[in-house]
Amino acid sequence: MDIVREKLKLLPDNPGVYIMLDKYSNVIYVGKARVLKNRVRQYFHSSPKPDKVMRMVENIADFNYIITKTERDALALENNLIKKYKPKYNILLKDDKTYPYIKVDLHEDYPAFYVTRRVKKDGARYYGPYMGGVNYKDILEILQLTFQVRLCHTAIGEKPKRECLNYHIGRCLAPCAHKCTREEYAACVKRAVHFLEGNYKDGEAVLKERMMAAAAGENFELALDYRNKMEMLSRLEARRITSLSNFLDADIIAYTTNGLYSAVNVLITRKGVMQGGTNYALEDAHATDAEALSQFITQYYADRLPPSEIITEACPEAERELLESFFKEKYDRSVKITFAKQGVKAQLLSMAQENAREYLEKSVDRIRHKDDMTVNACKRLQSLLGLKTYPRRMECYDISNISGVDKVGSMVVFIDGEADRGSYRRFRIKTVEGADDFASLQEVLTRRLSKLGTDEEERFPKPDLVIIDGGKGQLSAVKQIFDRMNIQGIELISLAKREEEVFTADSDESIVIDRRDYALKMLQRIRDEAHRFAITYFRNLHSKRNLESVLSEIEGVGKKKRVALMQRFGTIDRMMHASESELAETEGIGPVLAKNIKDYFEEKL
Repeated sequence: MDIVREKLKLLPDNPGVYIMLDKYSNVIYVGKARVLKNRVRQYFHSSPKPDKVMRMVENIADFNYIITKTERDALALENNLIKKYKPKYNILLKDDKTYPYIKVDLHEDYPAFYVTRRVKKDGARYYGPYMGGVNYKDILEILQLTFQVRLCHTAIGEKPKRECLNYHIGRCLAPCAHKCTREEYAACVKRAVHFLEGNYKDGEAVLKERMMAAAAGENFELALDYRNKMEMLSRLEARRITSLSNFLDADIIAYTTNGLYSAVNVLITRKGVMQGGTNYALEDAHATDAEALSQFITQYYADRLPPSEIITEACPEAERELLESFFKEKYDRSVKITFAKQGVKAQLLSMAQENAREYLEKSVDRIRHKDDMTVNACKRLQSLLGLKTYPRRMECYDISNISGVDKVGSMVVFIDGEADRGSYRRFRIKTVEGADDFASLQEVLTRRLSKLGTDEEERFPKPDLVIIDGGKGQLSAVKQIFDRMNIQGIELISLAKREEEVFTADSDESIVIDRRDYALKMLQRIRDEAHRFAITYFRNLHSKRNLESVLSEIEGVGKKKRVALMQRFGTIDRMMHASESELAETEGIGPVLAKNIKDYFEEKL
């Protein structure tokens, strides 16, 4: 701790971000501070600290810091560094699901409505998130049925295009074909936006009319579909909280902790309608609940649009102002952070608090079991295999092909025993002839390891452990690459599937780990994930190649149209099951050619 004591004396009075490191130089915690000197020194004072903070402090071997101009800059930088390093003791939303929104840009001449899961500061309007049994596809279909707005990205220019099937069946005004004026289309867009803002009467009326017509024509399956959509709108309307304003867009966020583990519940309300809620089980090392809540909020809204109001538990005035300015800069919109003490908002906060407490009580055992399967399994693996360092970042490689055709390689990444899917990579084998898995592995590892020590190392950090799917032969092939490239500081092992033996680069003898051991189960998870990822990539490539050859047999489908169809559907199976209208919506494919394609698949396949 000598180096820590010396650095503590040099801390500045500026705002900034501090980065805590363990004895292996792994980033274990990232925090922000209004005054770096005061905040960082608090960790090392002898004053009493919560158990969760003490556990982190015991693992600090060094720290770094970055000075920023303002505390708001520190908040943004803290969020970016947490996403980059995924520190063990920070709140991490690893399993968070990004819910879909419907986007429309009213600045366009002929706005289109489409789904997105990524919210941007681009001047467009976003409606949602859609969750809790509400299917965004149904919402889009109702927009087409009721308001005849377009859902495609077709460019609209001076020269009219050929109208698609949606125009002929009354689902689109076809502005691309100049079948309507700008004013006529704008009127439909205005009504569609009104619907998305919670006014469902027009949609319900059209659905009821179509349901009755379908039933009268004895098309009962279609009538049932319309009825289901009506019920969905009824569910949305039923969730409207009568004592809330119809204009209230708010997320209600409650945080609770037992000293070691924490939980957060988020309830989502849009236009006075309760959309649903999500729980998060967290393990963190924050000194105060206010800091934990603040960090959760900045991560939660890193890639989603915040509502006009966030109702949460009391937080310091300075922290509230900091968050509001953060949202203003990031999304260019005003977000009010509210602590509700009475009334219906307070009741909603109480509901979120109860949900968070219940989830924490039920999730603690699961979290402890998760530790055994992840972090503790990594420590156990280090001990069993005699690894020099704790294997925090593990990369596993696998090869997939059939008779040397469409050879691919996969790289999956696990951090602290958990999959980091955003870091997965796929390789298409370029230099190897035939089915030579050894040479293919050598090509993949050469391409991967060549990024070390370059500008790309930030995107492809150095792993602590490389795992090869295979036995001694595969391991020896990769060891040759390690030796040729003089790779240092990376452990290398392989896992042979038949007997589940582990081979290391330092011994000719295999290591057999008890099949009940969490360390072996973790290795099997990593190996199986690498195999799944490689197989998926191989099948996609193989299917696309076969799809292109099938499409070349259909009269009227030239190269450009083949490319457009492949980009839209990707596989033979998806194209076979597509409707004529879906085929016709593809660029360059009209109703006539769509029918030919459909007839071909029905006759030939």
